[in-house]
Amino acid sequence: MPHALLLLLHLLAAAFWVGGMAVMHFAVRPSAVAVLEPPLRLPLMAQALSRFLAGVAVAIAVLLASGFGMVWLAGGFARVHWSVHAMLGIGLMMMALYLHIRFAPHPRLQRAVAAREWPVAAAQLNTIRKLVELNLVLGVVVFALAIVGRVL
Repeated sequence: MPHALLLLLHLLAAAFWVGGMAVMHFAVRPSAVAVLEPPLRLPLMAQALSRFLAGVAVAIAVLLASGFGMVWLAGGFARVHWSVHAMLGIGLMMMALYLHIRFAPHPRLQRAVAAREWPVAAAQLNTIRKLVELNLVLGVVVFALAIVGRVL
């Protein structure tokens, strides 16, 4: 039962993070671009991104705790499949990208929006978009490893 609960928490946190990136990238951003001018679009996106990044911080904590908990229950890293090591490595890269977004372009976006410097805000949001795109690809790779990694 403990493993099943840890796995459930792990999957919910991963689904929130990766699914949230997909929604922001493929639905929210293009919709905002299609219907809102920069003075409305950029504050909306900055606010949505702030809320999402706060949720991702919680998801990361849950992912780390549940992931290490499952490894511990399995007997440690020496006893888990190589795909678990790969998922951890890619997950750590994703976390590094998240931290970069959270502490570099995101604060610059917030400052630019507060100052109503729309070109600067747009440039920061575009940087974030590219980094989220990369993180989304990495997240899909992690999901693929989780599903098919054991048969490879």
